[in-house]
Amino acid sequence: MTDSRFDIARALAGAAQAINAPGTLEDTLQAITVAARDSVPGFDHVGISVVQGDGTVTTMAATSGLVRQLDTLQYKLGEGPCLATLRDQTVVLAGELADDRRWPRYVPRAVEAGVRAQLGVQLLTHEETLGGLNFYSTTSSRIDPDAPHHAELFATHAALALDHARHTDQVNEAIPTRQLIGQAVGILMERFELTEDRAMYYLVRVAAAGQLKLRDVAREVVDQVTLRAKRHELPED
Repeated sequence: MTDSRFDIARALAGAAQAINAPGTLEDTLQAITVAARDSVPGFDHVGISVVQGDGTVTTMAATSGLVRQLDTLQYKLGEGPCLATLRDQTVVLAGELADDRRWPRYVPRAVEAGVRAQLGVQLLTHEETLGGLNFYSTTSSRIDPDAPHHAELFATHAALALDHARHTDQVNEAIPTRQLIGQAVGILMERFELTEDRAMYYLVRVAAAGQLKLRDVAREVVDQVTLRAKRHELPED
């Protein structure tokens, strides 16, 4: 018989590789949900909920339509294990779901859909809740004692993937910002015969005085030059 510890280690290694593999964030999270479903005992459906910048919650990966259906139901009702992990609970266990009284509106509809147990794990990094890893069982109402620990391992990988993607986006955003500021500095150097340091100081001073972002001041400088150039263009024959 295959050692279950080896299976978990192999699945976690695959999840770790998925974080840096080519593809979208959704692809990475989907790979993690599939690995978690196949590795965490007793659960046959897995999904990942993510808190967006505006505070809304969306399901970014799911192994089945049932997951999306039940996630959406919890978002709509404002209750359920999924949302509990996004608020203040690191791990939420809901064995014997039919007898659970914590979510009176959600439980009857989940049971009607065939769910017998749930497990939710918070996706947390740098003390910030990024989302939740949600497990659903339609096969057993009992939660295996090893399931929460294994689920937390996959949750760690999902949180790392989200954090990695967020920082990658910030880096990608920073590149054009640096280019824009460089353009503005060059324009000021030429127009006012300033050194590079003095031109940068000017941008910073204007941004601080107007309580603006440096990139917005730089964009205004570049846009003004672009507009002036268009006004001086000769009409085509």
